[in-house]
Amino acid sequence: MTEPTEPTGSLSHLRVIDASRVLGGPYAGQILADHGADVIKVEPPAGDETRGWGPPFLEDTASYFLGVNRNKRGMALDLSKPAGQELLSRLLDDADVLIENFKTGTLDKWGLSHAEIERRFPRLIHCRVSGFGADGPMGGLPGYDAAIQASCGIMSVNGDKGGDGLRVGLPVVDLATGLNAVIGILMALAEREQSGRGQFVETALYDCGMSLLHPHLPNYYLSGKVAEPSGNAHPNISPYDTFATRTEPLFLAVGNNRQFATLCRVIGRPDLPGDPRFADNSDRNRNRDALKAELERAMRGHDCAELADELIQAGVPCGAVRPIDRVVDDAHTRHREMVVDIGAYRGTGSPIKLSRTPASYRRAPPGFAEHSREILQSLGVDPAEFPGAVPDVVPGAFPGGGKGG
Repeated sequence: MTEPTEPTGSLSHLRVIDASRVLGGPYAGQILADHGADVIKVEPPAGDETRGWGPPFLEDTASYFLGVNRNKRGMALDLSKPAGQELLSRLLDDADVLIENFKTGTLDKWGLSHAEIERRFPRLIHCRVSGFGADGPMGGLPGYDAAIQASCGIMSVNGDKGGDGLRVGLPVVDLATGLNAVIGILMALAEREQSGRGQFVETALYDCGMSLLHPHLPNYYLSGKVAEPSGNAHPNISPYDTFATRTEPLFLAVGNNRQFATLCRVIGRPDLPGDPRFADNSDRNRNRDALKAELERAMRGHDCAELADELIQAGVPCGAVRPIDRVVDDAHTRHREMVVDIGAYRGTGSPIKLSRTPASYRRAPPGFAEHSREILQSLGVDPAEFPGAVPDVVPGAFPGGGKGG
């Protein structure tokens, strides 16, 4: 692998200590790293557990870990030992941001309470990702994405019409929490430019899960009606659903009368907008089953890919329901630089496009504790001064990790 290039980007002046594990915090750290921040991934002696969440594996590291730890330098610290806690403090001396998801009270036990962090590191932005926040009836309790999807109501609106609620097929709560963590960090950094002071940023999975319930919560606030699973159909818009064609399913996302008229013309049913059952969105919502039957009757004579292209070129938002391999191989995916290759590593590119300071891809995700010595040397620290704090690591080996190729 070629040597990594110097960090560039809008955040290249920042140093971030990413002491988080699993998904929400590491995802936030990767976003900052992609845009130039020097992100140091601090793992416990057993490693981030997602290194073992496979197969598939690249050497001894699971794809799950690889997906959210690009562009970081990696080290391991045993933070259960006073020497490890002292090394963490040394890392924070010149850091701008700390991201962590320790259990409530852990940092206090290590002598790094919120008040102590403010006193010792007054410019530090301290970001905590948690399940439910630190206080309240569920404060400090653990949370994983799927359990939060259940408890905050997301599962209750996802699934087939008339069926039981289902987990959304990706960790949407964890990802949203990571995004909100980045937003909070950047807000705090912007405010620091004025005040010179850091602050505490908290993003809780429960809060972020609730924030995703649009339009179901606004609908409930206004109508008092509790939403139920509706399949692919939108609760407020029609036609906004998956429709059968001669070949594959096509998703239509028709948001206004002009788009509806265009759709009907393209599929050979220009009469439908004149039907009083379908005159406007309210009418189409009330008669959505009849509308779906009329549209599918006409669309069954069309090839999905050809119809999708004709409709979107005509201004009707739509998309063929495609598997992941076709998405990766799509010409527009490549044009948007959404697939990243660094040696044997392949990852997903940044969706944030900046004109002068774009994201850059400098390092594959680190091997376990790969940069421990390099990082300590940059601090002027001899690991021998901190016995037991820096785990001995055999190059290329991950303790407890999987094996694969």
